[in-house]
Amino acid sequence: MAFPSAHGARIPWETVPASVREAVEAGLGSRVAEAVTQPGGFSPGAAARLRLDDGRRVFVKAVGSEPNPDSPDLHRDEARVTAALPPETPAPKLLFAHDDGDWVALVFEDVDGREPELPWRRDELDRILAALGDLFAALTPAPIEAETFAERFGEMLHGWRNLVAERTGDFDPWAEEHLDLLAELEAGWETAGAGETLLHADVRADNLLLTPDRVVFVDWPHASLGAPWIDLVAFLPSVAMQGGPKPWELFDDHAIVRDARREDVDAVLAALAGFFVQRSTLPPPPGLPTLREFQRAQGTEALAWLRRRLES
Repeated sequence: MAFPSAHGARIPWETVPASVREAVEAGLGSRVAEAVTQPGGFSPGAAARLRLDDGRRVFVKAVGSEPNPDSPDLHRDEARVTAALPPETPAPKLLFAHDDGDWVALVFEDVDGREPELPWRRDELDRILAALGDLFAALTPAPIEAETFAERFGEMLHGWRNLVAERTGDFDPWAEEHLDLLAELEAGWETAGAGETLLHADVRADNLLLTPDRVVFVDWPHASLGAPWIDLVAFLPSVAMQGGPKPWELFDDHAIVRDARREDVDAVLAALAGFFVQRSTLPPPPGLPTLREFQRAQGTEALAWLRRRLES
């Protein structure tokens, strides 16, 4: 089964500036003996498991302002969030961060786990769906200060409204026919998605690690406050496009949505679908050549789910 890869344009650890590599080694108190690049994710920087001369293992991600000037700030955001997460959070422990004003390197404990198999295996998917419930329980109310989901993504989740204004682009005929309706529905998402849960806000297969006894959520730069079911709504289109069940086969039975109002879910889903569809019509961001195709595929599944909900 073919689907877009969640792989960006990683660079080898050895090509990270020597000053950054030396700062990481100094912080660890040991030299790097071996670096193995981890391909998952879209960052244009380095992401590698490092084996040190003293036998320890760590995970390091590092990025500079070239070719994508926004990437270092995402690493800074992740450093702030992960440093503050309670120790019981199923997330890697941040050991330290290095920031020289251009390059940012984050050093985490190494998690002896792997990404889920794709196409999805139902047993692994069930583990992750259960872990989302555990994450909600652990992070409600939010244990740290954070932006709301609306503050974090307000300008980005105007996809349908942007398409109404532009009236350009080649996308789904049903969406084009119902563009004004979708824009109106999307406009209510900020109120609909309000809540006090600390959301991961970017749950996908490439941001998950499975160990024999737990599910670990990695990559936290977008953590924000909102309704607990938002992580599930945002996750399920990627599951469907990577060979898993359709969203409507999984969503309604999940305990996390027990108190969710249908109209609130529709508004947030409309905003997410509009984001994926509208962004997929744009040129790739610098250093992220595979992102738009990945967004297009997620948008197709999110829109099919929304259409089914609106027509039922």
